[in-house]
Amino acid sequence: MLRSAAKNYRSVTVVTDPSDYATVLEEIEQHRGETTLALREQFAIKAFLTTARYDQAIANYLRSEQSSSGSFTLSLPLEMRLRYGENPHQSASLHGHFQDYFQKLHGKELSYNNILDIDAATRLIREFSEPTVAILKHTNPCGVGSDPDLREAWIKAFATDKQAPFGGIIICNRPLTESLARAISEIFSEVIIAPEFDAEARALLQKKKNLRLMKMLPGPAEKKDEPDVRSVIGGLLVQERDGAELKEPERHVVSARPPTAEEMKAMLFGWRVVKHVKSNAIVYASRDRTLGIGAGQMARVDSSRIAIWKANEAGLSLKGSAVCSDAFFPFADGLIAASEAGATAAIQPGGSVRDQEVIAAADQRQIAMVFTGVRHFKH
Repeated sequence: MLRSAAKNYRSVTVVTDPSDYATVLEEIEQHRGETTLALREQFAIKAFLTTARYDQAIANYLRSEQSSSGSFTLSLPLEMRLRYGENPHQSASLHGHFQDYFQKLHGKELSYNNILDIDAATRLIREFSEPTVAILKHTNPCGVGSDPDLREAWIKAFATDKQAPFGGIIICNRPLTESLARAISEIFSEVIIAPEFDAEARALLQKKKNLRLMKMLPGPAEKKDEPDVRSVIGGLLVQERDGAELKEPERHVVSARPPTAEEMKAMLFGWRVVKHVKSNAIVYASRDRTLGIGAGQMARVDSSRIAIWKANEAGLSLKGSAVCSDAFFPFADGLIAASEAGATAAIQPGGSVRDQEVIAAADQRQIAMVFTGVRHFKH
């Protein structure tokens, strides 16, 4: 039907985006005052998508005015078809406005998994205003480090785990320097993300023809009410994004001993990271780096054991570290294991029926502990 309509109205070209004006003018000049059928079909699709978004905006507004309405609509343009999905036998495509936020400067086409990792890395790095480098693998942080010198930040992040980053994602929140590029180039990475790349750094990294270099663009500001959508059997799950912030943490101390300034900085650093680790999540941290990360275990104490094992494998001491948990310790055993590993501070949401047992265990071991009252489950 669309093709038939386009043929019947050869002179009608509906343009909904000012950025397309130049394309239309070029076609008119090349085709004696007309546009091609292919272009009209492309623009007709954009026109229908534009009017659909307009209708959706009205419906969303009316829904917000009348909370009893439970409908949810979503209309996103196709950005690109991907070679395959999570696995080669799965087809996949990208919809929306991803390219408003990233520009690929070099390397192979992005894969489905690359895009998931890029999203996870970007949301993690946004937690930090200080110069920071993060390494991720399968959307989980392998290591995070902060330092005015980006190369030093990289050294801190990489020291957390020198095995997992192979084939991972690296992101920094400052222009990527030649010094950092030389350090990064020593390992195999899939994607490197930065707000800018120094000319020397870009030239060095582009020697690896398959390495994807992604420039973070300012992009439109994400709306606070932007939904987090996931598909499930028979429908969609829709929720608010996890944007909860911890304010005045010193008012949330539950232990007999308050944390030192150094311990508080370590707790807050780890708290920003653990939010982005798959549950059950445990992070050991100092004031400017991760020391051990345990992710995705069925028992919280096992996540803690993995984080401790990772730190030991990396030759990192946990003495004086902060242990950070995305949800409450259901028993005192996780906290006791952290204390035996060297942690002197703990930050967790609280809310367990055994909170008093956990607090008692902390006080018995002189551990400073903060209850945030906020959980950061990530499934």
